[in-house]
Amino acid sequence: MYRSREHRILAGVCGGLADKWGLPPTLVRILWLILSLFPGPMWVVYVVLWVLMPEAPKGYRTS
Repeated sequence: MYRSREHRILAGVCGGLADKWGLPPTLVRILWLILSLFPGPMWVVYVVLWVLMPEAPKGYRTS
């Protein structure tokens, strides 16, 4: 699983998750935003994924 180079707004985390799950990046971003409105540290989860997920190698293509 990689952070996306193509579907990136902030760090490419949602784009990378969308590529992994086969979903549109916009849908993953909307779901993440909705989940962030509920109590809980979703921003911490995002930052942890940002740090732990490597960026996709140059030329990496999703299927």
